[in-house]
Amino acid sequence: MIEHEKPIRAFLFACTDKSEQECLDRLLFSTDKLYGPIVIRIRVGDLLFLNNIDQDTLIGVFVAESEGAYNIQPEAFGGRYPYQVKVRSAGEILNIKKAKKLLHDFDVRRNTPLFGKKLVEFLNNFASMPVIDGLLVKEQFEKYWDQIQEIVKKIQKYDGKIDIEEEIPLVEATTFWDFPRQSYGLTPKGDNKYAGVTPALIIYNMIWRYTNPGDLVVDPMCGSGTTIDVCKEEKRQAICYDIHSTRPDIIQNDARHIPLNDNSIDMVFIDSPYGDNIKYNDKPNNIGNISAESEEFYDELEKVMKECHRILKDGKALGWLIGDQWVRGMFTPVGFKIYERLCKYFKPLDLICVNRRGQSSNTVMWLNRARRLNFYLRGFKYLIIVKKTSEQMKPKETRKIEWAYYDRGK
Repeated sequence: MIEHEKPIRAFLFACTDKSEQECLDRLLFSTDKLYGPIVIRIRVGDLLFLNNIDQDTLIGVFVAESEGAYNIQPEAFGGRYPYQVKVRSAGEILNIKKAKKLLHDFDVRRNTPLFGKKLVEFLNNFASMPVIDGLLVKEQFEKYWDQIQEIVKKIQKYDGKIDIEEEIPLVEATTFWDFPRQSYGLTPKGDNKYAGVTPALIIYNMIWRYTNPGDLVVDPMCGSGTTIDVCKEEKRQAICYDIHSTRPDIIQNDARHIPLNDNSIDMVFIDSPYGDNIKYNDKPNNIGNISAESEEFYDELEKVMKECHRILKDGKALGWLIGDQWVRGMFTPVGFKIYERLCKYFKPLDLICVNRRGQSSNTVMWLNRARRLNFYLRGFKYLIIVKKTSEQMKPKETRKIEWAYYDRGK
């Protein structure tokens, strides 16, 4: 029997000939960080299937005995797959053929949970598929079908209630990020009406690239609280500050003096002012009141950089979101200036281009002005990713890289 106080969802895990037996012996399904965001959403009582991609088979039905978590059994699978969930059988276990066709027909991938009517239909189809050892005899099939129908009744108990997104975002693979919405999932992340609100998937990508569940993330300029909301959903801890607190879980504080111990934080994210182009609040000591055309602006932000370096653990990452400025005929490369200052304290990891979708200037009037008066509207922001390192920041010997060249198709 499956005891569940919330809607039942189903999740897909993959294995190979080499790893299938260990999954079944340990009753532990595992995956790597790529699918970590999916695993941490698994609850006790959710359904699980194991897809052997070498044999094109699907084994099930299993039930989650634990929540999805990080390193339940660190030694399992040689430590290669730390995102794990304990499982048990839901009764008789089937090992069906032609898994790829079934999964394709239902558009099921490892980051697409099944729930509601689609899950019911999937279970009924799964129970009707040919099995590895031939067709079930009548008595076996009837017993298995009854077992599936018991599960179906529990799913239908919550018919129409949805508490998980149809597709869990995977981390970005390129250095160009373009997010159509400010938030993601079923709950808001921050306030999309807040001036200069951060797209939530930027923080999502940062924490899934550079932290693990349970790690501590700090945002010294938290604005409307997007970092807090993302960390809560992705099972990270968060301490967030702003010079003007907009909600109770944001601590009022000046980012130039962060009240945390040295070497105590796993990641820092900052979406700082880009100059004095936005009126954030009435605080007279707000860095956002200083023009980006002034060196004072960068001097004050450098104080924030020093504090971030102090509180970060060695080897941990900082992400700094920043945009350039064009005002009344003058271009200011704010991003380059911030990058240059950051490199005084941190080792560069990468530079991301983030599409600016929610700009108030994204109107026909402003587009026509830009063309007519020969200037460019700001189309992107930089996400500068750096890390703290105890290594000496000195030039290294020139590396010799062996490039692979491929013939172009004709």
